[in-house]
Amino acid sequence: MKSKQALRARLRAARDAFVAGKPSPIAVPDAFRMWLDRGLTVTSYVPIGSEADPSRLARAAVEAGCVLALPHVTVRSEPMRFLAWETEAALEAGPFGLSQPSALAAELRPDIILTPMLAFDAKLDRLGQGAGYYDGAFARFPDARRVGVAWSVQQIEDLPVDPWDMRLHAVVTEQGWITI
Repeated sequence: MKSKQALRARLRAARDAFVAGKPSPIAVPDAFRMWLDRGLTVTSYVPIGSEADPSRLARAAVEAGCVLALPHVTVRSEPMRFLAWETEAALEAGPFGLSQPSALAAELRPDIILTPMLAFDAKLDRLGQGAGYYDGAFARFPDARRVGVAWSVQQIEDLPVDPWDMRLHAVVTEQGWITI
């Protein structure tokens, strides 16, 4: 198997090329809506570059009465936190090109984590950017449902996994909802 670093470079290039072709936006699957319930905390994210946009999923969560949170990162040695965010509230620039809530926002415990990625496979393993922030969040909140948000081109046959990697519960792409 190729190194994760080389795989990441190849997958970023493929994702960038795919997005340049202006794919259809990601729709909200009925299966996702069934997971939503008033008062649940759903974490989303603001896409960077060619990452798949979860905004329609976040909007569906708000319409279902869920609370939204976004990731907040300070330094590599500190875990990513999920901070409350009202959809019209201003965001601040964070490391790695992140747009994130103010550090003063309330920290929330997620029930559903919408997750960006570089790749996923049929077993719903995921490959992230390599900093380990989402891996750490998955370990801290093992009962949260992990939903990958990606483009269909990001599905590959098999991913290298490490002992700390946790599978996703589902992935949503522009082509639909994927579960095992």
